[in-house]
Amino acid sequence: MSESTTATLEAGTTTESQRTHISMQQALNRALDEILSADPKTVVFGEDCGQLGGVFRITDGLQAKHGESRVFDTPLAESGILGMSVGLAMAGFHPIPEVQFDGFAYPAINQIVCQIARMNYRSRGKLPMPITLRVPSFGGIRAPEHHGESLEALFAHVPGLKVVSPSDPHDAYHLLKYAASRPDPVIFMEPKSRYWQKGDVDTSDGGTLTGARIVRPGRHLTLVAWGAMVARCLQVAELAAEDGIDVEVLDLRWLKPIDAQALATSVGKTRRAVVVHEAPLTSGLGAEVAQLITQSCFDTLKAPVERVTGFDVPYPSGDLEDEYIPNIDRILLGIQRVLEYRRG
Repeated sequence: MSESTTATLEAGTTTESQRTHISMQQALNRALDEILSADPKTVVFGEDCGQLGGVFRITDGLQAKHGESRVFDTPLAESGILGMSVGLAMAGFHPIPEVQFDGFAYPAINQIVCQIARMNYRSRGKLPMPITLRVPSFGGIRAPEHHGESLEALFAHVPGLKVVSPSDPHDAYHLLKYAASRPDPVIFMEPKSRYWQKGDVDTSDGGTLTGARIVRPGRHLTLVAWGAMVARCLQVAELAAEDGIDVEVLDLRWLKPIDAQALATSVGKTRRAVVVHEAPLTSGLGAEVAQLITQSCFDTLKAPVERVTGFDVPYPSGDLEDEYIPNIDRILLGIQRVLEYRRG
């Protein structure tokens, strides 16, 4: 962000001045800053979130501005971080904890599933859990084992949790502020391979934040994706257009609840769909998406819904990521299979 833009934004003068070109990391940092400024009951914490500003610098400068009592480091104890979040929420705070890497969420699953997701139900609505759990997610940065995972299906399967994943800086800024304003626990899955990609952010207008969105309109087929895979699907759509194939790209955004109407509208128009995600195929979220599409578009589908996903193996270390994560060629082959499908 340029200094002039920053100064203007802080002054909050004109609509035009609220448009800027920043990275997703900067957009998330800015959103957290504004959330902390607006709500004195918000607290941000996690491993290295305080003085260091997080390993991805999402919380950079927040402790210096908002104080050590509101932005602070925790021990390397993920279950403790989430357990403390439960207690803070019960005491009237709005916790925004960070699990440093997605694979580190496994030790905290008990707190997430058995406490955070259930407390509102267990207390008959007397104890809401306004917790926004930020999880740097997915692969693509060539990290070692446990530093790249796709846990969306696990989280989305748990009643009581909402799950969202932004795909660009504009959505990252607005969806994080929206998630933090919710009374329910939200798992905020940040595609860490996109942290440093820049994009336009209009801080004055987030648009509709409650469902999916069309990021590229098309006529022949719908690609459904979320997180980092949205950008890859846009690349694929550009290549497919060179062969006269007009691909629509749907950014699902909310993985729980899923915007079933948006799926029905898009695939109802194109009559073909390919779901793309990094997680393994079996029982992945793509299966749920395919079922929702089939349920609403069965009579008009021209081919079965295709899935292009990671493989049914543990998420690999960095040197094998190019083989594991759906690449452009695999997605194009998925499109080809759907377009060439003929009923027997």
